[in-house]
Amino acid sequence: MDGSQPSSMEKIPLKLFKSAQQALRMGVEEMRAGDSKSSVEAFKYAAEGGQSLAQWKLGRMYADGDGVPHDDFKAYEYFEQIVRNYNEDETDRRDIGAVSNAVVAIGIYCLNGIANSPVQPDPDRAFQMFQYAATNFGDPDAQYNLARMYLDGVGGIPKSNMRAARWLSLAAEKHHHPAQAVLGHLLFVGDGVPRQRARGLMWLSVAKDAAHGPKDQWVSDLYAKDFAAAGDEDKQVAALYLSEYGKTAEAATPVAPSAVATRARVQAPLAAPPPPVADAGPSANEPPRE
Repeated sequence: MDGSQPSSMEKIPLKLFKSAQQALRMGVEEMRAGDSKSSVEAFKYAAEGGQSLAQWKLGRMYADGDGVPHDDFKAYEYFEQIVRNYNEDETDRRDIGAVSNAVVAIGIYCLNGIANSPVQPDPDRAFQMFQYAATNFGDPDAQYNLARMYLDGVGGIPKSNMRAARWLSLAAEKHHHPAQAVLGHLLFVGDGVPRQRARGLMWLSVAKDAAHGPKDQWVSDLYAKDFAAAGDEDKQVAALYLSEYGKTAEAATPVAPSAVATRARVQAPLAAPPPPVADAGPSANEPPRE
């Protein structure tokens, strides 16, 4: 009555649903049908009802500009709801993949800040978010970003390539190709870690095969640079390692993650990674740090 407008987080959707769970199901169905815009109303209703999966989906949609205008601050608010409401004492959490992804997303936003918003760069909180998701959820995106902070010494964190390599190794084993590329380069040149040129080439080869699109060009460039500097013996041993790695990957039978966890992995991170080493130098076409 006073003419004030509620925030977007407070607006009640026009369509009525029987329950938040039903709204979530309808939103998912509309999304699968390729109708992102129609799913927004259902997801908002479900999010207001405390459905963390709907909050996560809305966060991703605003972060990506998928069916809604791109708005990082709104994305941050939805991810923050998930993090704030998470109860680690609940043993049956089917939405654990969404929770993990939200924690990483908050970490990325805290690392970079959001322009024209209350969210300012906060490396300390970013580190805490990444460490929590890396340790408690084994999240490879968190492990990679934590390693990047150790590599770059962000926010006063002491630089430690050895600690970075340990986190990169964990992410690399989970098929995180940016982590594989950075780990491979560290091992190849022996930068702060024991030099293992053949092992480094193996990881670089695996990362190159998984790279796709312009955002991953730095992976292919790094592989080409180190491969050109390798000797014949390094290449031969690397080929043996690669063969063994392929056999191990084929023989492995991983536990199938939940559908939500799978979607969280596919859609994270929020931005493509930077070149892994300072001497590579970002080009004009490379996106900012995660």
